[in-house]
Amino acid sequence: MSAQTQAPIKRLTPPDIRARKGGEPIVSLTAYDAPMAAVMDPHTDLILVGNSVGMVVHGLPNTISVTLEMMILHGQAVMRGSKQALVVVDMPFGSYEQSKEQAFANCVRVLQETGAGAVKLETSVQMADTVRYLVERAVPVVAHVGLRPQAALADGGFKAKGRDDDSRAKVLAEARAMDEAGAFAMVVEGVAEDVAREVTQMVAVPTIGIGASSACDGQVLVMQDMLGLFDWTPKFVKKYGNLRELAEAAFKDYASEVRSRAFPGPDHVYGAKKR
Repeated sequence: MSAQTQAPIKRLTPPDIRARKGGEPIVSLTAYDAPMAAVMDPHTDLILVGNSVGMVVHGLPNTISVTLEMMILHGQAVMRGSKQALVVVDMPFGSYEQSKEQAFANCVRVLQETGAGAVKLETSVQMADTVRYLVERAVPVVAHVGLRPQAALADGGFKAKGRDDDSRAKVLAEARAMDEAGAFAMVVEGVAEDVAREVTQMVAVPTIGIGASSACDGQVLVMQDMLGLFDWTPKFVKKYGNLRELAEAAFKDYASEVRSRAFPGPDHVYGAKKR
């Protein structure tokens, strides 16, 4: 079959991801721009345009200041760079909590303006009616239970959940409520391993762990963390590369060659046109 007649690559959909419950683990990473989305796309099932963009790209202290416009801009870029992965865009703090109607209007805007396949909401038991409202109106929702970065101010920081009886019961209740409300998958972040296992066994939809358990139906990591772009990474991150060292070496070599006038060399400049 020639390149001209090859069938177009089919992008994964929310039902495809939901059908992976208990099957082959779901591979997920965050992305915020077109080039990195293109590099990871052949290897991932789900690309999350996370509101972590505020911290790892824009240098903000938390995700609270991330705006809807920022998420749309980065979502558009990731959609341009990817072809086969389901792209899910985080709904930022303040864009869905006020009312079901506010949540619907902003989720529709994100889906329409980015072309993404779903949205993710940091959820609680109290958000169940909103998630149900969205799902009933054809908005595919990924829930997010456990440690919720958008609640960091209220929690006094980024603190693991499910490590005592009260916290455990709360995580289980959140997961059950999101399952019943119709989310097609859920991120389980920063919870005790046994709680993540219990959540995965309890709910009918795939769980995607981050700082949770290998028993989850998939895993997600922040791209910059797993590539080693920062001096410090959370406990649950494994560095699969050290791009910080590679970048620093490249910058050092470039600076040296510029200062010595070794760059640009003959291969990097234009000559006059021959007459």
